[in-house]
Amino acid sequence: MDKKKHDAHQHDKKAEAASQDHVELAQPLSDADRIKELEEALAAKGLESASNWDKYLRERADLENYRKRVQKEKEEILKYGNEQIIMELLPSVDNLERAIDHASEDDPIVEGVKLTLNMLLSTLKKFGVTPLETPAGTPFDPAFHQAMTQVPSADQEPNTVVNVFQKGYMLNERLLRPAMVTVAVKP
Repeated sequence: MDKKKHDAHQHDKKAEAASQDHVELAQPLSDADRIKELEEALAAKGLESASNWDKYLRERADLENYRKRVQKEKEEILKYGNEQIIMELLPSVDNLERAIDHASEDDPIVEGVKLTLNMLLSTLKKFGVTPLETPAGTPFDPAFHQAMTQVPSADQEPNTVVNVFQKGYMLNERLLRPAMVTVAVKP
């Protein structure tokens, strides 16, 4: 058995030596070829570097745009985030104003209703809510007014506000609720 292993081992050594004889050794490159090869590699790396720099700049710009967008959304939330609760409070304001309009001046409760209304309005003002001033004769503006009816009027210009059914309100320069109005038309 040992003889067979020995013979096999000898055979492997001879085969290995024969294969090494057939391997052609690579000739060393000339200096000009080596310089050309290095210049090509440098140019490829330069293109890769420029591409990576461009990607970096784009990602940086995207990140900056994202930051600005998030900041703007945050400001919007702070400015208009309480819009829903304010919309729920406005009917209470309307009802207090109606109560004052329909009550007699000598009623002792009127003073308390007025104080309550003023407190509510001052609280709303702290949060940026302001009423739309719409006196009679104001030109009708569909951006701020909602026409409920039209009334023929000889003493009012056509397309002007005659009467206000319900006040409109602004929230930080944004329309919260349009004023419901009567609009004059030619008789």
